[in-house]
Amino acid sequence: MRTATVNRNTLETQISVSLNLDGTGAVSLASGVPFLDHMLDQIARHGLIDLTVEAKGDLHIDAHHTVEDIGITIGQAFLQAIGNKKGIRRYGHAYVPLDEALSRVVIDLSGRPGLEFQCDFTRGRIGDFDVDLIKEFFQGFVNHAGVTLHVDGLRGDNAHHQAETIFKAFGRALRMALEMDARLGDVLPSTKGAL
Repeated sequence: MRTATVNRNTLETQISVSLNLDGTGAVSLASGVPFLDHMLDQIARHGLIDLTVEAKGDLHIDAHHTVEDIGITIGQAFLQAIGNKKGIRRYGHAYVPLDEALSRVVIDLSGRPGLEFQCDFTRGRIGDFDVDLIKEFFQGFVNHAGVTLHVDGLRGDNAHHQAETIFKAFGRALRMALEMDARLGDVLPSTKGAL
């Protein structure tokens, strides 16, 4: 099983993440940021990743440090859990609609961190959640998971729908990239011999 538990403690946040990349989508989420919990649930359920997140952060200031640091910690756990990457598909992509909204996510488990994030949210806040933090979450994740990630919000009128399609598509793309490729066997999917 590809599993990991990571604890990350700073002066701003204390975070514990456990994940199982070969799970069923089971979650236990207590980030302190309800909208983020809703989005993390989308990743887990659509990616078939078991995910536990417990966080305490300086939410009296705002949610920035908590959201970013959860992205970092999930990225660290992901990198630890994925192991040597032999036999994985490596690449994944997904288009996900939700009513009028449509997003595309493409991922390469390349070992090289990179984020291209293009989404014009129709408003700056979803409830009390700052939509700028969505990019911060993914930046933290890619920097520490060592993946290349392209996120494109293709259309949408409702910012909640826009965000939800991004997280669902991310989960689906991850699921595809993490799958074992029977034709590949125990080979690393790279001409370089390293990922």
